[in-house]
Amino acid sequence: MDFIEKARIRLENWITHNDHHLEGYEMFAEQLDEAGKNESSEHVREMIEMTVKSNECLRKALKALD
Repeated sequence: MDFIEKARIRLENWITHNDHHLEGYEMFAEQLDEAGKNESSEHVREMIEMTVKSNECLRKALKALD
């Protein structure tokens, strides 16, 4: 397997990994809201936005390998 194939697999794995965590982050933010910890929830939601942006960058990197 050459470097590009390994890079493709690594990027795909990171995207999947991040997507999986996004689900948990959103549930946690909702739980923080329910517990009245809105400021903490806002920070988690900010991190969610950053993770989404991160995945967009990873998808662009993956596409650029073609």
